Amino acid sequence: MAVQKQFSSFEELLSSSDVPVLVDFYATWCGPCQMMAPILDQVGGQLKDKLMVVKIDSDKYEDLASQHHIYALPTLVLFKNGAEVDRIEGVIQAAQLIERVKPFL
Repeated sequence: MAVQKQFSSFEELLSSSDVPVLVDFYATWCGPCQMMAPILDQVGGQLKDKLMVVKIDSDKYEDLASQHHIYALPTLVLFKNGAEVDRIEGVIQAAQLIERVKPFL
């Protein structure tokens, strides 16, 4: 499940995490993004001690979305030790997502 936390910067969030961080770049108006929400909750619940799930509204944080080259929504970006290690565009089922992130856990 996604947890709301405050960080002074996105880089701080990535560097302070001792587990990989899966970032969901989404928009409130995006239908496929809404479909991903329960999937991300399920994955976050199953991998709660091994993975941090973070949601970032690309409309509210346009600079961050641009900096990370987000051109399609939803885009999931997996960071490990502060560096991007994988990227998924579009909707993906929970089982597929878990298999995709397992090598990085």
